[in-house]
Amino acid sequence: MKRKDSSMNVGFVGLGIMGKPMSINVQKAGHTVYAFDFNIERANDLVELGGVACASGKEVAEKSDVIITMLPNSPHVEAALFNENGIAEGLSAGKCVIDMSSIAPLASRDFAKRLEEIGVDFLDAPVSGGEPKAIDGTIAVMVGGKEEVFAKYEDLLKTMASTVTLVGEVGAGNITKLANQMIVAINIAGVAEAYSLAKKAGVDPSRVYQAIRSGLAGSTVMDQKSQKIFDGDFTPGFRIELHIKDLQNVMDTSHGVNVSVPFSSLAMEIMQSLKAHGHEKDDHSGIAEWYEMVNDMKLQG
Repeated sequence: MKRKDSSMNVGFVGLGIMGKPMSINVQKAGHTVYAFDFNIERANDLVELGGVACASGKEVAEKSDVIITMLPNSPHVEAALFNENGIAEGLSAGKCVIDMSSIAPLASRDFAKRLEEIGVDFLDAPVSGGEPKAIDGTIAVMVGGKEEVFAKYEDLLKTMASTVTLVGEVGAGNITKLANQMIVAINIAGVAEAYSLAKKAGVDPSRVYQAIRSGLAGSTVMDQKSQKIFDGDFTPGFRIELHIKDLQNVMDTSHGVNVSVPFSSLAMEIMQSLKAHGHEKDDHSGIAEWYEMVNDMKLQG
């Protein structure tokens, strides 16, 4: 975790599964974090480290040099920014908003334009890695925005991440995140499908994993999700309902640019089926549960 030589007052709005550990890492790196969440008890650990709990997004923005948002989807970010007592009411020219949520790229561009009108910079900087990497400060951050704005806040982002990459103008960060989420969803489905074949054919899926994990089929997804599948432990690191949200943004974006995405569409329908069966709060490794249902089998044991 890289420490800045000069500290900043950093606002943080959204202290969920990802936002809370990310804000803690910023605080530990020597900055002062001013945080707001509708469940303000989520700020308790941050406050114990010297952070400050605020009563609104407006108060966060008033007290901070740069404001980070980490929220579920585009409407939540828009509300946090522009609703009454929202972040925009506390902003002044020269400040910056860094949205680390995973939202629609067109929404990012709209927010950037609206904030630019009051002299405020904007970066879209969604993340990948899930809760474990958010806790240990090794998430990957993909950033869209002006190069000079990115350069100003790159070190701040590195307090939360192992890699921080500028991929283009505003919106490019979320395009990159959509690509990431497509690959992750398709990869989990492929892993679960392969294990289902092995199980039905009488071969232990955990031994299949050990045999192939170091070969071409191996992946970070396989390493992180296989044990959860074998244990039937779908405690969420990243919930199915959030992955559905990301894939809906994939569908909307792909239709807008005339790209066919059949595998992503299939992964979306698998997760929609799981949601219909009450599994939307499960970890996205729970895609394996769909294969268990349709094949009348269990991958555990």
